[in-house]
Amino acid sequence: MTRLVQVTLAGDVAEGEELVELLAAAGIESHLEPAIEHDPDALDDPPLKVLVAESDVDEARDAIEALTEPDDLEE
Repeated sequence: MTRLVQVTLAGDVAEGEELVELLAAAGIESHLEPAIEHDPDALDDPPLKVLVAESDVDEARDAIEALTEPDDLEE
């Protein structure tokens, strides 16, 4: 079984799904997991851990950084 490692934290479900799609586009399989114990009846949107295989950690971090970093417009 492949060990999963957290590469980032998503603030909510929408951000988590966006990160999963971003990683899938880079060819990296990822999974979401609640970052905190969450009451299933609560209406709030809990933070989520974004997990990838241990062997994909560096590539996943690079992909997230490259695709979420603002462009340097001041040169």
